[in-house]
Amino acid sequence: MLRLRPVLATGSLSRRYATAASPHALVLLEHRAGVIDSGSLSALTAAQQLGGQITGLVVGAPDEVKGVVEKAKKLKGLTSVLHSSSEQYAHNIPELVSPLLEKLLSDITSYTHVVSAHSSSAKSILPRVAARLDLPAVSDITSVEHDGSSNSTTFTRPIYAGNAISTVRAPESVRVKFFTVRSTAFKASPADEFAQVEDKAVDPVEVSDAPTQHVRTDLTKSDRPDLGSASRVVSGGRALKNAETFKATLEPLADALGAAIGASRAAVDAGYADNSLQVGQTGKVVAPELYMAIGISGAIQHLAGMKDSKLIVAINKDPEAPIFQVADAGLVADLYEAVPELVQKLKQ
Repeated sequence: MLRLRPVLATGSLSRRYATAASPHALVLLEHRAGVIDSGSLSALTAAQQLGGQITGLVVGAPDEVKGVVEKAKKLKGLTSVLHSSSEQYAHNIPELVSPLLEKLLSDITSYTHVVSAHSSSAKSILPRVAARLDLPAVSDITSVEHDGSSNSTTFTRPIYAGNAISTVRAPESVRVKFFTVRSTAFKASPADEFAQVEDKAVDPVEVSDAPTQHVRTDLTKSDRPDLGSASRVVSGGRALKNAETFKATLEPLADALGAAIGASRAAVDAGYADNSLQVGQTGKVVAPELYMAIGISGAIQHLAGMKDSKLIVAINKDPEAPIFQVADAGLVADLYEAVPELVQKLKQ
């Protein structure tokens, strides 16, 4: 695989201050319905590889922050937890959360790194704060290493749909290093029942003239495992013809395996499946124990979202389909015959 080594540019503010202290990471802990997102737990694992102190940050509505903080205080790796509650933080709107982060980073002797999952919310918040502080940000990293002697941090991140790996170094002159973490590249940090760190409340930064307003949240409800964290995934492509066929073909197989259902971009664009099920460069990046690609040709865009899966199984009637180049096991067959037979055997 091609490896590139660009040098990370630094802004004027970052050149004025040097990071002389040991690493102290601020990790944004995102949550939903009182549960800390698995991506944030992976970001916490990445932060531990810096080798210094780690402070978690929990923001949200007053009625949910307290419970999340109690769970955060028992996470392995955290040395402290900050929390700020306000109704304006209920939906993680970047224009409202960013001023709070700016306030926390105003002390040049405090944090050396700001870390989050590569989530849709954090992808808007961290670059916004970094730009306002005239600092660079690195996104979607798959490894991180901090050099204590030079106070520089080196990251790797996939580029060109995962066909090349870029190595990026943030030197000592970058006083605060921002980065988001690809959750599939790091294990989720576990809870430690004996851990009990201190927590501290931070006053919210009220924003009276925010240009963005939350209208509504539409969530797809399913009894199946969440696509982003499922250990088994069954995905379908354009070959499944229509939404009815997609559902009738994949659901019995997913039920038999206890798997989540995914889809290629072509299937989503054709209306076979909801956008939340898209796997690929512009969808979700998954790395389950088992990934089954049913009627998926294997375009680069799709491969970027699933090629790190532990076991890839492909069913396609085209023996030249690119998906077979990454599959650990492949079956050249008509999916409308192969899938029902497979379901029958799994149920025996």
